[in-house]
Amino acid sequence: MRDMIMARSSGFESGDLADAALYILLALVHPRHGYAVMQFLEQESRGTVAIGPASLYTTLKKLVMAGFIEELDGDDSRRVYHLNTKGRDVLVRNIERRRQLLAMAEHIMEEA
Repeated sequence: MRDMIMARSSGFESGDLADAALYILLALVHPRHGYAVMQFLEQESRGTVAIGPASLYTTLKKLVMAGFIEELDGDDSRRVYHLNTKGRDVLVRNIERRRQLLAMAEHIMEEA
């Protein structure tokens, strides 16, 4: 059997996002500033998802650069972000990919 070795592209390039980026996209279905994203995720997950400020702001920057979210004009010093059409498409694709993974896992575990 032959092994294929390929360089893995960044999830921000391929659209196959890590969980943290996916959580942030979910939070940005409605416009929010960074701190509000952290609060929203902690509240919605009942404390099981906590993304620290350094990770959050690094990921926000990468999501903007990938064209998945946009920074909105705001009145105060807080940067407000929102999911755009491209980001929504990536979000939906990632949710479907995870659904397929869960379906496969359930099938395998039922047979075990």
